[in-house]
Amino acid sequence: MNLADYRRAASAWLRDNAPTDDRPEGDGLGRAKEFMARLHDAGYSGITWPAQWGGQGLTQAEERAFAAEARDYTLPTYVFSIGLGMTGPTLVDRGTDAQRERFIRPLLRGEEIWCQLFSEPGAGSDVASLQTRAVLDGDHWVVNGQKVWTSVAHHADWGLLLARTDVDVPKHKGLTMFVVDMHHPGVTVRPLKDMTGRSNFNEIFFDNVIIPDEHRVGEVNDGWSVAVTTLLHERLSISSGVGMGGQKDNPATLEALRKVVDTEDPLVRDQLVELHIRTRALALFNQRLAQETRAGIFPGARGSAAKLLLAELYMFQADLATRLVGPEAALADHPLAHAISLAPAMALGGGTNEIMRNIVGDRVLGLPPEPRVDKTVPFKDLKVGTQT
Repeated sequence: MNLADYRRAASAWLRDNAPTDDRPEGDGLGRAKEFMARLHDAGYSGITWPAQWGGQGLTQAEERAFAAEARDYTLPTYVFSIGLGMTGPTLVDRGTDAQRERFIRPLLRGEEIWCQLFSEPGAGSDVASLQTRAVLDGDHWVVNGQKVWTSVAHHADWGLLLARTDVDVPKHKGLTMFVVDMHHPGVTVRPLKDMTGRSNFNEIFFDNVIIPDEHRVGEVNDGWSVAVTTLLHERLSISSGVGMGGQKDNPATLEALRKVVDTEDPLVRDQLVELHIRTRALALFNQRLAQETRAGIFPGARGSAAKLLLAELYMFQADLATRLVGPEAALADHPLAHAISLAPAMALGGGTNEIMRNIVGDRVLGLPPEPRVDKTVPFKDLKVGTQT
C-alpha cells in the first residue's frame, strides 16, 4: 500500500473507531483497553515496532501519516503512554527474546499496562542514589523499598524497576533493572493527589517482593546503562507526546487560544506568532530525532534538549494564556485552569529543567562538568537520602 492509500485508510478507520466527546460515562479504562486492541488489530499500534514481537514493522513515514490523521481526535491512550514510550522500547532494545515475546504484544494491544519505577523519596533528579534493594536468593530476587511519583501505577500490571544490587561499589555501578509484577503480594500502591486535584501518580512500597531472575533486564549491576536507555526514550516520548495524545487536548495551544482571544490586536498576534514558532521548532526537532533513531543514530543527550524545550513551551503557553485571557483563566471551572496548573509539572517529570541543562551543557556543548565527589565512593559510604 502506498503512503497516500495508507493515510486514507487510517483516516477512514479513525472516523469509524475513534471515541467522541459525547460517549456515555462508564468504564473508561475498559473502553481504553478495547480501543487499543482494535487499534493494534487494525495495524495502527506499534507501527514501527518489530513485527516479530507484535509491531507492524512499517516505517516512520507511516507513523507520521497516522499521527497526522489522529491529530484531531482525542484517543484514550494516556494510560498506555509509559509502556508505549518508555518501558516497551527499553525491552525492545535491551530485553531478552523471551521477554519481548512475553510482554510486547500484550502491551501494544492494551491488554497490560506498564509503569516505570525509578524515583524515590531520596532519589529524584539523582536517581542513582536510590535505596530500594534487590537481593539474590537462589533463582529469584527479593525486593524491599519504596518508589514515588510513579505515573499510572494504580492501573499498572507490570513495572520496570531499577533497584540496588550492590552497595560495595559506586552508586551508578551497583544497580540492576527488573520487570516486576505490580499485582504481586507485597506490592502496595498508594495514589497521590496533585495540585490539579487528580491522582495520576503514586507512591509504591515493596515488602519482600519476589522477582524471578528471568525478569532481569540486562546484566547484574549494569542497570544504569539500561536506565539510560529508558530515560532517553522517556525524554523523547514526553517531548513528542508519544502515546499521550500530544498537545491536542491542551487548551493553551495556538489553535485553542485563537478561538478565545482578540486576534485583531496586533500585539496579541505577535505573541501568538511567537507561540507558533516555538511549537513548530520543537515539532521539527522531534521529527529529526525520531528519524535519526529509526536510522540507528543514537540521539543521546539531545533527547534532554527536546524535553527541556517542551517544558519551557508548556510554561510559555500557560503564561501567555493567563496574560491574554486574564485572571479568570486560573479559576477552577475555566478550561485553561488545568493546563496552567499542570505546566510546572512538565519542568519536573522526566528530569528537572536544571538537570536537563546540565546534561546538554556537559554532553552536547562540551562544557566542563560540575564537580563530583561521589563518583568513586562505594554506595554504602555515602550519605544520601535517608541513608546515614
